[in-house]
Amino acid sequence: MQEQGNASDTGDDESHGPATPAGPFRGGWANTDLKPPLLPGAACAAKRRSAVSERFPGERIVVPSGGLKVRSNDFDYTFRPHSAFVHLTADHGTQAVPDSVLVFEPTGCGHSVTLFVRPRSPRDGGRNGAEFYGDRRHGEFWIGRRRTLSETADALGLEVAARDDLERALGKKAPTRVLRGEDAHVDSLVPPDSRADAELVTFLSELRLVKDEWEVGQLRAAVDCTVAGFHDVVGELGNATLLARGERWIEGTFNRRARLGGHGLGFETIVAAGAHACVLHWMRNDGPVRNGDLLLLDAGVEADSFYTADVTRTLPVSGRFTDVQRRVYDLVLAAQSAGIAALRPGARYGDFHDAAMRVIAEGLDAWGLRPSGGAVSGSGSDLYRRYTLCGSGHMLGLDCHDCAGARDATYLGGVLEAGHVLTVEPGLYFQPDDLTVPEELRGIGVRIEDDFVITADGAMCLSSGLPRDADEVETWMASLR
Repeated sequence: MQEQGNASDTGDDESHGPATPAGPFRGGWANTDLKPPLLPGAACAAKRRSAVSERFPGERIVVPSGGLKVRSNDFDYTFRPHSAFVHLTADHGTQAVPDSVLVFEPTGCGHSVTLFVRPRSPRDGGRNGAEFYGDRRHGEFWIGRRRTLSETADALGLEVAARDDLERALGKKAPTRVLRGEDAHVDSLVPPDSRADAELVTFLSELRLVKDEWEVGQLRAAVDCTVAGFHDVVGELGNATLLARGERWIEGTFNRRARLGGHGLGFETIVAAGAHACVLHWMRNDGPVRNGDLLLLDAGVEADSFYTADVTRTLPVSGRFTDVQRRVYDLVLAAQSAGIAALRPGARYGDFHDAAMRVIAEGLDAWGLRPSGGAVSGSGSDLYRRYTLCGSGHMLGLDCHDCAGARDATYLGGVLEAGHVLTVEPGLYFQPDDLTVPEELRGIGVRIEDDFVITADGAMCLSSGLPRDADEVETWMASLR
């Protein structure tokens, strides 16, 4: 890879380089301006902006996209804008521009909304005239073409201005709320108001709780691509067993599908073979994949619209469950089925978890497994937490664990509504050194996770393209090997 220059010719986020292109770069450039269509999600984003305007009359609202983050020395991580920014703009995949800022400016009858964004690198001199060839972070010759301001306006259906004009816009007096921690320059321009800013975070998070039809379509596309990735993985299990770090082979197999069919990963892929399945967020993925073991794959494709799937299957590497593995798997499946049956509008959010944990508790009690000799009470979730560890699901959307800034009253302590999208994912994890369980169970971890949208009369499974029943899993795996 070409070395990316030194400090003298790279600049930083606020530098602009020489005003005029140097000799070999001066003149002779064709006009390649485009006329892009309005992005499919832009109309829905406009409705969300109206909701923000209605909630905060007379106040300026500032929502940055966030910027580039250094991975090592002069290399950055792939840019991914903040989810609240995406929700309000419907910006898309690789077209999203770091350091963009959405500003709601109060007017007498609502807000004018302007997106401040870095425009395409100019070729004709001016303040940023050498950027296109001399700026390693933002120059077109280094990182590719950005949209012009008019192209961005056409694509997003927004008023657009250059990022350089932001400071002047924020200098006007108005009560201002900022989504903080995403843009240090923006944070420095507006004095903080911790209560007001926190209320903004909460509102923006709760605005994402109920998905519209377009969002559900994006989630369906992300799930469909994820299902295809699971099919790919099953076809590669044989190759994975031949490698010292077979988990990495599985990881790469799924990740290739994510990059081919979407923007990439919604989260780092969990490939947990054998006892690694007892680690909830096993992302080292550096172990072997052995015949006779189970493989827990927890993965999700992020669509180009940034909506993500989150699906888990626990698969017998050999293609057949052992009797002990099937016993654990069937209990988790029964728990998930009970949780799914509790999904309906008007139900408490926690009902599906409680239903799943009752099945887990009853099953483990029937097996004689009671940590510390405790008695069964209530749902058993506390008594059996040693083996279940965490909750049985979460909201899903632009973030894998979506709407995390919402109040308990509207999320964890709230009720389900049509348009909520969530996962149901109970699990059992018997640690390899846990002396409270029989030796045959130690090192077995099972999780089954599917994605659901709440409908007017129940719930629809978005990930039904993957089998759940143990017999069906074995038949499916045999068909792909």
